[in-house]
Parts: sequence; C-alpha cells; structure tokens
Amino acid sequence: MKTKASEYSGTRLKSSYLTLVISVSLVLFLLGILGLVLINAKTLSDYFRESLSFSVMLDDNAREADIRMLQKDLDAKPYVKSTEYVSKEDAAAKMKEDLGEDFISFIGDNPLPPSIDVYLYAGYTRPDSVVKIEKYVSEYPFVKEVYYQESLLFLINENVNKISLFLLVISSFLLLIALTIINNTIRLAIYSRRFLIRTMQLVGATRAFIRRPFLVQSAFHGLIAALISMVLLMGLLYLIEKEFFRMFTLESTRLLILLGVFLIVIGILINIVSTYFSVNRYLSIPEDKLYN
Repeated sequence: MKTKASEYSGTRLKSSYLTLVISVSLVLFLLGILGLVLINAKTLSDYFRESLSFSVMLDDNAREADIRMLQKDLDAKPYVKSTEYVSKEDAAAKMKEDLGEDFISFIGDNPLPPSIDVYLYAGYTRPDSVVKIEKYVSEYPFVKEVYYQESLLFLINENVNKISLFLLVISSFLLLIALTIINNTIRLAIYSRRFLIRTMQLVGATRAFIRRPFLVQSAFHGLIAALISMVLLMGLLYLIEKEFFRMFTLESTRLLILLGVFLIVIGILINIVSTYFSVNRYLSIPEDKLYN
C-alpha cells in the first residue's frame, strides 16, 4: 500500500512539475511575442511609411532629357529611397487595369500626364518634410503638380505614436499577469510538498538546507521553460519571415539574442523568487494549518 501511495504521490508531483514548466513556458512565449513586436515595431513602422509615395506630375511637353535629369537629381538626394518614372502609356495601362475598361477609347485621348513616383526614407515622411521636398521639386519649370495623400500621411504618423504607447501599456499588464500566473503555479507545486518540508524540519534540517533543493530545481524548471518558449518563438519567427519577409527581418540579431537572454533570466529569476517565498511560507506555517 505504501509503495502504491508513494508511486501515486510521485506521479502527482511529476504532473505538477510538468504543468509548471508548460505554464511558465507559455507565459514566457507570450512575453517573447510581445518582445518580437517591440523589436520589429520600428521596422514595421518604416515599412508602412516607405510604402507611401508622392507623384510628381510633369508637363506633357517635357523633354525626356529633362525628365531623366530630374529623376537623377531626386535619386541623389539623401531622403529619397527610390523613384519610378511612369510614362503616359504606363499610366493609362494602370488606369485601364484599375477601372477594368478602356477609358481612352471612350474619351478619344489620353489625359494622363507622365509622372515620377518618389518613395522617401521613413525619417522624411513627416508632413513638414514632405512640404519642403514638394517646394523644391516644384521649382522645376516642367513640373505641373506634386500630389500626395496628406491625410493618409498624417494618419500614419499620428497612429505610430499611439501604437507605441499602447504596446508599452500592454507589455506592463502582460508582465504583471505573467508574474501572477507563474507565482500561483509555483505555490501550488510547493503546496503538494508541504508535508515533506515539515518532515525535514522535524529531523532538524535548517531552513537554508530545506530551501536549497527547491531553489535549484526551480531554477532548472525555469531554464527548461525558457528554452521551450525560445523554440516556439523561433518557429513563429520562421513563419513570419516566410510569409511577411518584407515586414519582418532577421537583421536585429543582437536584439533577438538579448530577448532570448531576457527570457532565460526572467524565467529562472521569477521561478527562484516565487519558490523562495512559497517555501518560506510553509517553513513558518503552523502544523494545524498544513491540512487546510
């Protein structure tokens, strides 16, 4: 009977430890996802900023040499990422594709002017910067108009700041929730061994001696949980890279390594601190309350 009881107790203990490792690894995985978002927040923001362009509408009679000179001038500017010349024919073909019908045959002439689409680096996509660039480009005599979606530009710049603040608030709440979940899970695991702690006290073991194996085991569980969460994160990052390679890159290797170190440290540290206080609680609890 004692053997069966000890086997049952050992099975329950292993099950509680398995639950602990899984719970901690999932919480660390969520923290890691948030870390990935924060690491790639600037990359994602830059991607959307740099996907916007403004169009330099040119005079129909502009010479090819003048157009190429303007394009080379823009390409040489430090704030220009790339330019693309769109001829009257290309503009008409794109319009026909968007409308789904040949509007030129209906109108009888191609009213679309040639243009140059200009893509800026993210740091120069603010409305005040675009206004200065617009003023410079407009000085060319064969430039009819500089067109860009001012409302969309303003909206993106405004929302980037809001999203950054929102992510910081969410990260704070998520970290608090993670600490609570891990602490409660560890307390339940220690609760299942409260009688062992009392037995060690009765045979004269010191508090430090009793705590030591719990802390070592807890640190090991924290390390395993952190490694599991890192494997899950690497799998998630691989899928993101495969599907959204233009938005998420592996260029931030140093930050990703720091994220992995952070997960290991936070996993071990939280486990050790929670275990320390949980064991201390049962070292000081009266014997009659062990059964509650």
